[in-house]
Amino acid sequence: MNQAALILLLAIGGGGGALCRYLLGLLVMKKFPTPRIPIAMIIVNSIGSFGLGVLYGSLDTGNLYNHALFVVLGLGYFGAFTTFSTFSVEAVQLVIDKKYQHAIIYLSLSLCGSIMGFLLGYYIN
Repeated sequence: MNQAALILLLAIGGGGGALCRYLLGLLVMKKFPTPRIPIAMIIVNSIGSFGLGVLYGSLDTGNLYNHALFVVLGLGYFGAFTTFSTFSVEAVQLVIDKKYQHAIIYLSLSLCGSIMGFLLGYYIN
């Protein structure tokens, strides 16, 4: 597949992932309007890591950056669905607000949830 087609797939996947992250975040925030920790991003990042693990575990891991399915789903969709930048902002905000215990819980759940989600997805193949 040529580079222009891969870039188009990346953009389509990224748009879909960003939209799904936003909608799932709204849904979670509606269910939990005043959480002590940013539960929406923990859920989004854990689900996204699980999905990426499923995808990664099902593909030949040779040159993934030229594999159309990995580009559209792995880099595009799951890359835009998960968000390290929002995770960072929310973690820092908890520290700025001196909610240190909440920050530690958020950091722990986010990191463990994402890594465990990926591993679970990877090993179910």
